[in-house]
Amino acid sequence: MHDIPQQLTPLQLELLKIYSFQPSEADLIAIKKMLAAYFAQKLIQQVDEAVEKKGITGDDLKSWLNEKT
Repeated sequence: MHDIPQQLTPLQLELLKIYSFQPSEADLIAIKKMLAAYFAQKLIQQVDEAVEKKGITGDDLKSWLNEKT
């Protein structure tokens, strides 16, 4: 099997810098919460844009939630 070198992303590099300072457990929890909030907000914005672009209504969303698989 061939080893494929993987390059770290800019985000991974920034996180490594944070961890090099040995933050406290409380700081790590706060950082995780900030990252989660950031990516959740980004997802919400993308969904809102898609809903507007596609003309999806609140009734459409409710209907999809109630669909049986």
